[in-house]
Amino acid sequence: MTEQSHVLQENPSQEAGKPRKKPTSAWRKLRRKLSKTKLRIPHIWLRHRGIGAEDVFFASYPRSGSTWSRFTLYEILTGREASFHAVNAAFRGVGKQEFGLRVLPKNGRLIGTHEQYRKEYERALYLVRDARDVALSEFAYTRALEFFRGDLDEFLKVFLCGKISAFGPWPRHVSSWLNSPIAGTDNLLVVRFEDLRQDPMEGFKRIAEFYGVSVDQERIRRAIANNSLDKMKDKERAEPQRASVKDRFVRNGSVQGWRSKLSAAQVQFIEQHAGSLLRSLGYPVSAAVAESGFETYPPLGRPIRWT
Repeated sequence: MTEQSHVLQENPSQEAGKPRKKPTSAWRKLRRKLSKTKLRIPHIWLRHRGIGAEDVFFASYPRSGSTWSRFTLYEILTGREASFHAVNAAFRGVGKQEFGLRVLPKNGRLIGTHEQYRKEYERALYLVRDARDVALSEFAYTRALEFFRGDLDEFLKVFLCGKISAFGPWPRHVSSWLNSPIAGTDNLLVVRFEDLRQDPMEGFKRIAEFYGVSVDQERIRRAIANNSLDKMKDKERAEPQRASVKDRFVRNGSVQGWRSKLSAAQVQFIEQHAGSLLRSLGYPVSAAVAESGFETYPPLGRPIRWT
């Protein structure tokens, strides 16, 4: 495999000779390392306390399009203008759900999670994105924050077979949801990021219905327009995020961008470790992988309820 040098670029707006801020602190780097050890187990258990039957989850592997999706959903569900501060204050992640905004029926909260499936997740939307695009986005993000210093070839090995973050390898994460007890039932809605980008009106309408919220099409249309890629980047400039020091947090949200950025060897490596899952989700894979069936993780064992 050969790393594509243009995958990650320095921020061209960085002034020459001006000292650059550190993208992340030593303490945050240490916390990230500890989060990948067994010390995390009791901490995660504590974070999942206080969840009610009325609460619904928005789940995804990191860098799968959840930022754009949550911004758009915020405007659909609240009728208010979305910003990083407003969205993060309303849709809290697990561990901070007590402060979340109750915008769902029966006074429920929309709680974000990047965790693999857990029994506490009784009703959830799972946003999935092509692993080849996720890998590129996560590589750029972790490099920008100096969580990872290797090349793309090294990154792919950890992304697919190890722990680039506390949430485990991509195939195991996706398998945990698609083969979970709620898979194939009305309590899990699987949404492909690519479908949401292609037809956001229909996609967000179905998501709102899944969350039990009835909204008019004009509000959905406004929410989509207010959170276009250009406007999301404007919002990040107004409220810089951690990765903004060296790169953007809001990237291009590309669909099949991997085709021009991954080498043939890198694509083959990804498909060898995640081909069955990609195929189960309807993503294109090479004919050789489609016929071999030798991937590490099992294919989808339950029918998917699509948007």
